[in-house]
Amino acid sequence: MQHRAPTNPELADTIGFLKRKGRQTQTPLWTAVADYLGKSRRSRVVLNLGQVSRHASEGDTVVVPGKVLSSGDPAPKLTIAAFKFSPRALLKVEKAGGRCIPISRLVEENPSGTKVKLLR
Repeated sequence: MQHRAPTNPELADTIGFLKRKGRQTQTPLWTAVADYLGKSRRSRVVLNLGQVSRHASEGDTVVVPGKVLSSGDPAPKLTIAAFKFSPRALLKVEKAGGRCIPISRLVEENPSGTKVKLLR
């Protein structure tokens, strides 16, 4: 069976960027995130805000290699980096005082990946 790469150009660019930065900065976190994003659509990570808040405490920086959805739980005050966010999840996190940013911006802000939690 042949391995197929993602056909979404934005996703393919993000994966290439993460792999490049992982090699340049010798950071295994970014290559691991790229590997999770490169999986099949069925295997990709989808978390809701309740799951994110359960595994992170206030003020943490979290990276989700996939999509973040909204839930009935109150949103935590976190910095969440993900490939996609649902519109309601964006509103909830911003309203709680947190930040929702793309993964590439987190890599630019913190190239070494220190104090970043990987949720999957």
